Amino acid sequence: MSLPVDTPPAVADALGYLQHHLQELTEHQNALEHVINNTLVGLTAQLQQLIQLMTGPAPTPTVTPSPVTTSPPPVNPPSLVPSALTKQWMRPKLPSPPNFSSEQTSGRAFLNSCTLYLHLALEQFSCNEEKIFWTLAFFKDGHAARWSENLFRQKADTSVFPIQSWANFEQQFRSQFFPVNAEADAVNALEGSAYYQGNRTVDNYLNSFLTLVSDTGYTDPRTLVVIFC
Repeated sequence: MSLPVDTPPAVADALGYLQHHLQELTEHQNALEHVINNTLVGLTAQLQQLIQLMTGPAPTPTVTPSPVTTSPPPVNPPSLVPSALTKQWMRPKLPSPPNFSSEQTSGRAFLNSCTLYLHLALEQFSCNEEKIFWTLAFFKDGHAARWSENLFRQKADTSVFPIQSWANFEQQFRSQFFPVNAEADAVNALEGSAYYQGNRTVDNYLNSFLTLVSDTGYTDPRTLVVIFC
């Protein structure tokens, strides 16, 4: 590129330097493009070879027939994992709950016994109705037997058992066979002047105390200490 005659020398030198530097950058860019193009061509060729190897027919291996030998049938080793039947026989036999008549003082113990059995032998019951029927089988006499008879009479009249869930059964059982004023009775017993250990053992006194505390709902440690002592 020619410059005007009156161009200052400093400007001419700067323009010459810039033109030379631009030419070097252009040559360097062309060289990089050439290298990149050659690399892409090589990678494309390798990719095509790989695709041919993956999609081409697999070579058929030559199988040499081996001589036929007679071997004894395999013997399966004894299983170290017990089967469901073995587990069932290994489980200790669960005691059934006692017969229930309707005494409110034993209602809590009877329900706890049934709940424990149902929890440990859950596989024996396929639905809530079976659990309830099994429990009602222990209602032998008294108010408990009459309450059970009334439930089955309702089922006979409507073809639907009136209690559909175990949670509902527990709720109705508590309303029928738990002490009506359990909390008030427990409070009166604990805070009454007649409550003391007497000739009972420490274990019996402690068990009675914990049962009454559970009924009262007391949780303050200071109150419990005062009552216990």
